[in-house]
Amino acid sequence: MNRMSSRVSSRADAEIELFALVASALNELSEPRQIVSTVLQMTVDQSQLRRATVLLRDPSTDEIFIDDAYGLSMTQQFRGRYKLGEGITGRVVAAGKPEIVDRVSKSRDFLNRTGARKIRRANDLSFVCVPLFSGGDVIGALSADRAYQPGHDLQKDVRLLQILGTLMAQGVELRRVKSLIEERRRAEEDRVPAPTTQFKPDNIIGKSKEMRGVYAFVEQVASTPTTVLILGESGTGKELVAAAIHGNSARTSQPFIRVNCGALPESIVESELFGHEKGAFTGATQLRKGRFELANGGTIFLDEVGELTPATQVKLLRVLQEREFERVGGTRTVKVDVRVMAATSQDLEALIETGTFRLDLFYRLNVFPIIMPPLRERTGDVTMLADYFVESYNKTHGKNVRRIATSALDLLTAYHWPGNVRELENCIERAVLLSADDVIHGHQLPPSLQTAEATGTRLTGGLLTQLDNVERTLILDALKSTRGNITAAARLLDVTERVMGLRVSKHAIDPRRFKRQ
Repeated sequence: MNRMSSRVSSRADAEIELFALVASALNELSEPRQIVSTVLQMTVDQSQLRRATVLLRDPSTDEIFIDDAYGLSMTQQFRGRYKLGEGITGRVVAAGKPEIVDRVSKSRDFLNRTGARKIRRANDLSFVCVPLFSGGDVIGALSADRAYQPGHDLQKDVRLLQILGTLMAQGVELRRVKSLIEERRRAEEDRVPAPTTQFKPDNIIGKSKEMRGVYAFVEQVASTPTTVLILGESGTGKELVAAAIHGNSARTSQPFIRVNCGALPESIVESELFGHEKGAFTGATQLRKGRFELANGGTIFLDEVGELTPATQVKLLRVLQEREFERVGGTRTVKVDVRVMAATSQDLEALIETGTFRLDLFYRLNVFPIIMPPLRERTGDVTMLADYFVESYNKTHGKNVRRIATSALDLLTAYHWPGNVRELENCIERAVLLSADDVIHGHQLPPSLQTAEATGTRLTGGLLTQLDNVERTLILDALKSTRGNITAAARLLDVTERVMGLRVSKHAIDPRRFKRQ
């Protein structure tokens, strides 16, 4: 009996502490988005709940979308869309009443639209969703999940979320909440956030819609000390974005230290980042400051952060939390004032699943994610980038290339650029060196860009055969992009799931082969 009383008292104390922290945040914060993000983070950090999520309803379309979440990536948040009445979340918003799912593995109505939850009976979850009210109207929902515990009273979680939802509604004015819906709709229409100015960093080339979205994010975050995580394929220009953020921040006159975590040998990575004391190991003949100390007052950029060892991840987590560390072989605590930006071309969520990347470190880094679009999604920038590289390599190699022939431009814009901007730069440098008449011609580009006519490899077979080959290639690319998810691949190709299934069967494609690629 005493143990039960102790647990009840402990839970009550934790909830009181959570409410006190939330109330303090509401008094200190003025920006509605900061209020929502802070309350969600506190909810997860101060309780046993996971993945706290705020969803809003667009009254013009009745679509319900994730406005903010703690514990979900930007990609997962984008997937979290529901129609009014659809699934658990849609029903909560439609009816204005909370719902509980004791075990999500046994619920047919739990859609797992975000894909964040790996639903297994051996590691099951419970899910709680409550409506959000403002002015008597249901404007959305607040949800969270927890590890399944037999006999746990989920009604207590319902009451907790209802109180937190009320506190958030009091902290965020109704007119501001509704304006978020309008802002989100405009952003969805343009697929970019609406910048306050026509801001463009000086060090980045491109005017496409996709890059304007990146510029808007750079403008929004540059003036803050917020940690930034830059995601994207190799060669997309993640380091340039980090440099642009630093260059437009209040720290621009202070150091900008770049660290390629993937290039550091495991034996010296801690010494490189945090420094070492004299005599710390063989060869340590004097005290050496690490990259974090060298970046004091400025910014440190950790490229390919997914390559860090587990031991180094623990130390990095402490620096992010406390802004302090000890040098290798030392006991004195070193404090630093440094802004942290990180980048990776890896899927951190997949690394978390395999246990090679810490979940808590991911949350600390993923405060303000920026996703760099691959070059194949911003083909409108190819010509501008090519012209820039021509001019640059003219100076480097003493050449005088004055234009790119139409045949070459056609090849450049039609190519899919798996190596992104870096591959384009290498192609242009090669072509500049090969040019003999101050013009870049199609035949001077690498063989991978050449057409069938230019290389003497014309297509064989009839039209139907070639169409089948094209269809099979498109299906393979879509399945590869969605890791074998037929439903998502069908959406990419704008066909129904049934049609996609028939085409997969027709071409004898096994979607399972892409699940771990």
